[in-house]
Amino acid sequence: MASDFNEKIIEEFRANEGRVGGMFEGSPLVLLTTTGAKSGKPTTTPVMYLVDDDRYVIIASNGGADRHPAWYHNLLAAPEAKAEVGTEAFEVKAVFIEGEERDQLYARMVAQAPGFAEYEAATTRRIPVVALNRTAA
Repeated sequence: MASDFNEKIIEEFRANEGRVGGMFEGSPLVLLTTTGAKSGKPTTTPVMYLVDDDRYVIIASNGGADRHPAWYHNLLAAPEAKAEVGTEAFEVKAVFIEGEERDQLYARMVAQAPGFAEYEAATTRRIPVVALNRTAA
């Protein structure tokens, strides 16, 4: 179940062709709909992304918390998901990025959104990096 905070962002995103205000104003957001690992129910979460060629890269920072976000666990259990960027909705498959590529993509996200450096400093866990690849409709 999404929080009231997320629900407001999702409503604003869908009402304004993918644009939102507040703390995410000007930030690239994807609405990621995953299948709950435990519930089996669809859950939508707004997540900042980085464009890398033809894929969207997302970071499982969970605001620097010591545990991965629910959407990450959902993608581990079922990597097929739905993404909404702007006014476009499409199917994606999650690919979990490791090693040097993970570090390079994380550094690019920090360059785009410096708060991600603070998230990394706030936790001892290695924050996962996930690429969302479009799948054929």
